[in-house]
Amino acid sequence: MPWLILLLAGFFEIAWAIGLKYTEGFTRIAPTAITLALLGVSVYLLSVALRSIPVGTGYAVWTGIGVVGTTVLGILLFNEPRGLLRIASIALILVGLVGVRLSEAPPGGFP
Repeated sequence: MPWLILLLAGFFEIAWAIGLKYTEGFTRIAPTAITLALLGVSVYLLSVALRSIPVGTGYAVWTGIGVVGTTVLGILLFNEPRGLLRIASIALILVGLVGVRLSEAPPGGFP
């Protein structure tokens, strides 16, 4: 269950990071309020997940989900650069996340 909560926290991180674009530097009240609420939920869920997951692993996975998701949505929603190097770099982040997760697994597989 902690890993599911961490995954959900990562999705909320993606949401608030994308929301920052719509706040226009925190000058728009409604997008700012929504973004701050999403941020609060994301950090709260992270804190719940960290009750059972080591902080280094949890934080790395949380930020990794945010980086990958925000970059992909930036490409899809805002027409940000989508070159081969950028895509390969995102793939490397994903490999790193899997590696961090596997380093927490007991011998013989995932808990």
